[in-house]
Amino acid sequence: MNAVPVIAVFDVGKTNKKLFLFDQDYRIVFERTARFTETVDEDGFACENLQSLRLSVFDSLSEVFRLKEFKVKAVNFSAYGASLVYLDESGQPVAPLYNYLKPYPQKLSDDFYTKYGGELKFSTETASPILGSLNSGLQLYRLKHEQPELYKRVKYALHLPQYLSYLLSGQCCSDLTSIGCHTAMWDFKNERYHEWIQREGMALKLAPIFAADKALPALFPGNSYKVGIGLHDSSAALIPYLVNFSEPFVLISTGTWCISLNPFNQSPLTADELDKDCLFYMQYKGKPVKASRLFSGLEHEQQTKRIAAHFNQDAIKFRNLPFQPDVITKLNATHRQQNKEEFAKQSIFAKTDLATFKNDVQAYHQLILDLVNLQVASTRLLLGDTPVKRIFVDGGFSKNSIYMHLLAAAFSGMEVFAASMAQASAVGAALSIHKDWNSKPVPSDIIELKYYSANEAIKI
Repeated sequence: MNAVPVIAVFDVGKTNKKLFLFDQDYRIVFERTARFTETVDEDGFACENLQSLRLSVFDSLSEVFRLKEFKVKAVNFSAYGASLVYLDESGQPVAPLYNYLKPYPQKLSDDFYTKYGGELKFSTETASPILGSLNSGLQLYRLKHEQPELYKRVKYALHLPQYLSYLLSGQCCSDLTSIGCHTAMWDFKNERYHEWIQREGMALKLAPIFAADKALPALFPGNSYKVGIGLHDSSAALIPYLVNFSEPFVLISTGTWCISLNPFNQSPLTADELDKDCLFYMQYKGKPVKASRLFSGLEHEQQTKRIAAHFNQDAIKFRNLPFQPDVITKLNATHRQQNKEEFAKQSIFAKTDLATFKNDVQAYHQLILDLVNLQVASTRLLLGDTPVKRIFVDGGFSKNSIYMHLLAAAFSGMEVFAASMAQASAVGAALSIHKDWNSKPVPSDIIELKYYSANEAIKI
C-alpha cells in the first residue's frame, strides 16, 4: 500500500495546540490536540511556555514521520498574533513569550503616542486601534525602554508563526499577515514599516519579509519536505474563501468576537471607523483587508444564561431553537428594537427587563434580533462602494437558524450563506503553499454552504 501524501499543519491557539494532517483533497486524516500549563514572566504574569511548545512541535513531527501510511510533503503553521519571540545570535529565545493581555504601562504609552504624532494620527496610519500589548510593535518598544540590556541581545524579534517555522527551517523571516494585524508597525498608505520603526532602530531587529506562499527547505531531519513560513490565524482562515470565490464577498467570522472582513475594501481608515473598532488585517497576498469587530459572541453567551436562569430553562435548549417569524412580528410591535442604522458596541438587550417577555423563546428571539441589528451596523461600515453581493458567515452563529434568517432579511439585496469548514485556519495554511506539496487542483468543495433567502424570513 502506497503512503498517502499529506501536509502537516500546526494550528496554535492560546488554549489548544493542534496538529492536522491533510490529504491532497484537504480531508483531515490525522489530528492531535495538546494543552500546556502556562508559565510566568519576570513580573509573574501568565505567558506561553515556549519550551513546551518547541518540544511538542519536534515530538509530534517525529511521531508523524514514523507513521508508514503517510508521507509528509510539507509543514506549515497558523498561530495567534500579537506575540513576539526574541532570539539571540545563536537562535535561542532570550525572553518569555509575553502575553498580549499583559497591561501596558500608561506612561510609556502616553510618551510613545506623544512622540509619534498623537493617537489618532498614528492609529490611522498604522490601521491599529490603541490596544496596548495587543499592538505587538509596542511590546518590542517596551523591551527596548524597560530592559535595554536584554534588548541589545536580541538579534531578531519573530512573530509566533514565524518562530515555529524557524524551528524547522532554520531561517528567520517576517510575514505580512502577522505584521499587518494591529501591530502598530506597518504604514498602510506607503506599504512599508512605519517611520517609528526606523527612528527607533528596530528595523534591524526584524527579519526579512518573505511571501506568505513561500516554502523553505527543511532543516529538521525527516523525509524530504518543505516548510511554510507560517501565517496569522485570522488571515489564514480567510484563504479558503479567497481561493474558492472570485466574486466580491464579506466574511463574518463568528465566535467570541464577530469579525467582519472585506478583502475588497482597501480604502483608508477614517477617524470615525477607528472609533467604531475598525482596523486592517493583511491577506496572504499582501493586500489590506478592512475589518470591523463586535464582542457579540461573549454577549450572546452571557445573555443566554440570563434568559435560561430567568425562565428556569437549560441554556442548551437555545442551541437548536427554530426560527419563528411570527415571534419576530410580535416583538417588532411590542418591544423597542436595536437601531441597525447606528453603530453600537453592545446591544440594548442587557438592559431589557425579561419580565416583559411571555416566555424564553420570545426573549431569545429578541436577543438574536438585537445582535443581528448590531451586526448589520458593524458590517455596513466595511461595505462602502465595494461591489459585494455575497456574505458568508462561519463559526458559531452560522449554525443558529434565527440569526441566519434575520441576517438574510436585513441584507435582502445580497446572497447570505452559512459556511462550514473543518479547521479553517489550518486549511488556509495548507492552501497557502498548495503548489509545494499537492499535485492535484484545489478542490471546489472545501467549504460547505447553506443559502438563506430573505424571502423565507421577514423584513426587519
